[in-house]
Amino acid sequence: MTVRIHFTDEDLAQIRLAQTPDPMWESLLSMHMLQTQEAAILFRHWRNDVRRRLPTHTRELLRLAPPVGYSADFLTPAGGSGSLDAGIGALLSTSRLRLRKDLLTLSAGGGRLPAWTRPLADGDRDALAHVTSLFRTYFRTALSPWWESVRTRLEAERSAHNRYLAHGDLHGLLRGLHPGLVWHPPVLEVTGPDVDRDLFLNGRGLLVIPSFFCWRRPTLLKDPALPCAVVYPMTHAHALEAAPEGIDATHTAPSRALHSLIGKTRAKVLESIVDGGRTTMELAHDANISPATASHHAGVLRRAGLLSTYRVGKSVLHSLSPLGHALLQGRPCDERSMNDS
Repeated sequence: MTVRIHFTDEDLAQIRLAQTPDPMWESLLSMHMLQTQEAAILFRHWRNDVRRRLPTHTRELLRLAPPVGYSADFLTPAGGSGSLDAGIGALLSTSRLRLRKDLLTLSAGGGRLPAWTRPLADGDRDALAHVTSLFRTYFRTALSPWWESVRTRLEAERSAHNRYLAHGDLHGLLRGLHPGLVWHPPVLEVTGPDVDRDLFLNGRGLLVIPSFFCWRRPTLLKDPALPCAVVYPMTHAHALEAAPEGIDATHTAPSRALHSLIGKTRAKVLESIVDGGRTTMELAHDANISPATASHHAGVLRRAGLLSTYRVGKSVLHSLSPLGHALLQGRPCDERSMNDS
């Protein structure tokens, strides 16, 4: 099944790439992953931990996000990209018509909904506040401890694609996002959704959202009348799990201690990646070494857990791991490598 998104020249000029992870989309898609056994190598540790710690009453929220089929569109409001508070605010402003439509669609799929969805479908504000309370608890339990890893990975993804945007190469951007997104100008084919339809943007533009928890295939909202956003899976090089035990930071200046610990050249390589990602050629230029030498040092740093390497489209990007961030900043790396965002 394929959704064909039709662009005008105006739409092409309004392509936007998400600058930060979207807490609402990541929450929804992580709910899907939590209810399956897919991608065990990548998500097993995360899944086991969340299942153990998620409060029982919060599990009611999962009924609005079944792992197969339709999930309520109102859980991922377009106005909420960028921060959890903005997303919750947009969710609280959902119209009664939208709530009723989405819940009827969800119910038609055969799922048994919680009793509080009846007043929610009538636009009851207390019922909607209950949903947002569940959402906050879910995010705090299931995503907040890992958010820095999610954010670091998106920075690397965005860094690769921003190269196309910087040169105005929108066609190159759309061709390199994901195998499930096929660009035949002026149509972007989204392969995988459970519907087959044509979607005409008509000047609305497109928001492109890389997602950590999106798995295998891109996704988008079911209702074509809503603002158009395409969410696609990031590539993953390693499992989402607790970071290695922390580094004992000393009172020595971080850069000098780093040179003593891993050597001057590798320290230069590591320090050049502070802004989200570097290709091997860029590492070589920054450290004034050959590409082959840069590749060797990046491999050593990656095996030590300080770098992550990803293929994004035609580019190979090296980005800092949470442990690498901690080492550069001369601080301990906490158990989950993250503070609540």
